[in-house]
Amino acid sequence: MVVEQTQQAVIDLLASLTPAQLDKIRAPFDTPDHKDWTYLPGDRPGLPLSDLTPGQQDLAKRLVEIGCSERGAADSWAVLDAEVLLRGIPPLPDTGAWEGSVLGGRYLLRVLGDPSGVEPWAWRLNGHHLAIHVTLVDGAISFTPQFLGSNPAEVREGPQAGRRFLAAEQDLGFQLLHALEPGQRELAVVSPDAPDDILTRHDPVADPKLLHSGLPYGDMTEDQRQLFSLLIGQYVGRAAGPIGLQTWQDITEQGIERLTFAWAGATEPGVGHRHYYSIAGPTFLAEYDNTQDDANHIHSVWRDLRNDWGTDLLAQHYSMHR
Repeated sequence: MVVEQTQQAVIDLLASLTPAQLDKIRAPFDTPDHKDWTYLPGDRPGLPLSDLTPGQQDLAKRLVEIGCSERGAADSWAVLDAEVLLRGIPPLPDTGAWEGSVLGGRYLLRVLGDPSGVEPWAWRLNGHHLAIHVTLVDGAISFTPQFLGSNPAEVREGPQAGRRFLAAEQDLGFQLLHALEPGQRELAVVSPDAPDDILTRHDPVADPKLLHSGLPYGDMTEDQRQLFSLLIGQYVGRAAGPIGLQTWQDITEQGIERLTFAWAGATEPGVGHRHYYSIAGPTFLAEYDNTQDDANHIHSVWRDLRNDWGTDLLAQHYSMHR
């Protein structure tokens, strides 16, 4: 259902665009920069959200809402709210539109390949602290790499003081850490110093060897495993239900007991308390850091070591269509 809805949503969006807009949004599936992505500020290929009319923006939002869960979509749009605060951009009238906004020009949509055909294709939304990559192959779908970040993590002054972004990613991490026994902590806490950023950065292919092994799921108590599962679900749950369920099935089939939790940096939250964690297994990888700007700047990423960019799906497709 998600695949068919996604296909129709992209077809509807493309049908609404002018020739000039189509030139910006479309690219071949085998474009050389297919796997180029970043969560840093800067230029990117694609069609800026601010170039869309209000009606076209509704179609773009619909596309995100199909690929993401309700929470995932809300967290994605919250990235843009944080960017407004970061850049000091005057708020727009409460219309939900990005038209004419400096902010909307920082986030770009791209469609690779032909969604109305039978060959693989993809769509993506990229900008500072936001990267959604969706690949569709033979009726199956891949949702990674997927990145959400926020600066600030918590609004510390002004009318929105106290508002937090990606709060559960932090809170569940600390809850799991604090639930560990001393011997378990010795395995989980790999360094007193947190890295400056996620270790896999925006590499086209994530390298799990960059991460510390940490404490395995299989060595946790039942209560600890429950917390660990909730933390994993905070990432998997960003995707639409069927995508999340498939991810959980993959994690289970590959051996959930082999997933590990590693922590670095401060073991209590607070201003200036830099902290980081990673979750890694045979196919699943997630990283979180809150280290920059006095520990008020979050990066979080979800990678599928087997199927980022639909790699596994594409291998099956090409083996069947040689």
